[in-house]
Amino acid sequence: MQTTCQLPRQHLSLLFLSAFPLYLAHHSTALPHKTHFTMAEQGEQKGPSASKILAVVAALPVGGTLLLLSGLTFVGSLIGLAVVTPLFIIFSPVLVPASIGIGLAVTGILSSGAFGMTALSSLSWFLNYIRLVTAGLPEYLQNLSDKLGQKTKEMGLEMQSQAHDNWAKPSKRIQIGL
Repeated sequence: MQTTCQLPRQHLSLLFLSAFPLYLAHHSTALPHKTHFTMAEQGEQKGPSASKILAVVAALPVGGTLLLLSGLTFVGSLIGLAVVTPLFIIFSPVLVPASIGIGLAVTGILSSGAFGMTALSSLSWFLNYIRLVTAGLPEYLQNLSDKLGQKTKEMGLEMQSQAHDNWAKPSKRIQIGL
């Protein structure tokens, strides 16, 4: 049995890209010369590819096994809840305060750890900051010492010049300032 198609060969790709309605809207006139050809001539595969078949064959047992395990886990959880619910009701006067106490203890331990980590990171930042500041300190002190020495020399020279110029005038006083 041969299947025939009434589409032109050059517009075949539009059909396979699901753009045939767009093609018809764009070309509202009748299709140009129609040709009869079989599916074998189109180069179309008659079924899924081998890689798709292998993917399904490989994934089916794995998916089925995982689905079975999840179902068994769910059923086990329901059975465990059904068995333990009466015990929870009987021992609730003991369990509720115990769970509150355990919750508070865990909260205290976690918050103390968070405070400790905050303190350590703050101390680390402070020590790094001090290390960076003191790394430039010798240079700063050297610059300050140079400025002070220069100012001392200037003041000494000024005092010497005033003393030389005003030897006869003892009433004028020298003002010293940095």
